[in-house]
Amino acid sequence: MKVYTLTGKSGTGKSYQALNLCKEKNIESIIDDGLFIYHNRVEAGISAKRQETMVGAIKTALFTLDEHAWSVAEKIKELNPETLLIIGTSDRMTDRIVARLGLPDVSERVYIEDITTEAERETATRQRQDFGKHVIPAPTLQLKRTFAGYFMDPLSIIKGINLPFVKGDDHEPEKTVVRPTFSYLGQFIISENVIGDIARCLAKSMDGVGRVMRLTENAHPDNMEVNVGITVIYGYPIWETAMDYQSKLAEVIENMTAFNVERIDVEVKGMEDDLQHK
Repeated sequence: MKVYTLTGKSGTGKSYQALNLCKEKNIESIIDDGLFIYHNRVEAGISAKRQETMVGAIKTALFTLDEHAWSVAEKIKELNPETLLIIGTSDRMTDRIVARLGLPDVSERVYIEDITTEAERETATRQRQDFGKHVIPAPTLQLKRTFAGYFMDPLSIIKGINLPFVKGDDHEPEKTVVRPTFSYLGQFIISENVIGDIARCLAKSMDGVGRVMRLTENAHPDNMEVNVGITVIYGYPIWETAMDYQSKLAEVIENMTAFNVERIDVEVKGMEDDLQHK
């Protein structure tokens, strides 16, 4: 594995420029702020930008928690990328990440001053200071599963999911602009009705699941817990049907909202004949 680093002061546009650098040097994976991104997909890690304090964000970016470091290191071993870019604020920081994840020594170091102008860095700094905008080099729909901050300008972000690390791809690499949890102004809430609608639509699309009889949830973005009661159609195994619905409901909620599902409890309220509306 060939390891590259991209370093520069905070807010100078490193994450924004990372995908262009990957495209130029055919780098197929990135370590950025606690996330491992492979072929435009978040494969492991926790975003530092979802931490509630700046200190917590720094610790996450440095993989100080053993479980966090281990899970990312194992995923890197599993996927075994030929090239990897580590983004950090200094050589010392990137070297610490290399050590925590058990990666090979750095082969090439790139500095933000090498690939941007002073005017571009000043613009990036203003975006950070005035609006709290941070860039994560991955698609919005991927980050919703791991990030609880505020997604900014989503209509200008979702332009079609590309694979920026594929040689010969001339599309603009997709990035996501967020306001991190530790800096956003206020809260966002998704109504219980929305979660209920998601649960009912999923039930209609699944074999074996009858109706959603009730649903309650705490609507908290960092640790959403959902309690749902369903019926099962005669002829389908109760346990397997409920477990399948439980796992798919978690996946759909995370894909359609920015919430992180901590727990889903499914209670089978009864059995009924095949439903006409399904």
